[in-house]
Amino acid sequence: MKTLGNILWLVFGGIVIALIYYLVGLLMCITIIGIPFGVQLFKLGTYALWPFGHELVNAPGEPGCLSVVMNLIWVLCGWWEVALLHLVCGLLFFVTIVGIPWGLQHLKMAISSIFPFGKEIR
Repeated sequence: MKTLGNILWLVFGGIVIALIYYLVGLLMCITIIGIPFGVQLFKLGTYALWPFGHELVNAPGEPGCLSVVMNLIWVLCGWWEVALLHLVCGLLFFVTIVGIPWGLQHLKMAISSIFPFGKEIR
């Protein structure tokens, strides 16, 4: 069931979400200061490709001081808007009963995209 959910996720927009994450991640990696943010966007893009059966959880020993500071910078730079977009998409998917699993995945991605530093995909 996870495989079918992931394939349908890709067909109904997951591939677009992942490509956007990867493209913006590449743009962020152009500057040295943007590399940590680009790496987090690559992580979110990988999670967006195959979200069913996976989740972003705290890495061992996290949240540390550095990840808390980086998450604060992440939110202050406006990346909370990504979480808001995932929240809106999730709520739109909840309109139909068939879309509820995809709505839940968008809500998981909204939570993960608020504070991505110190997280890993499992």
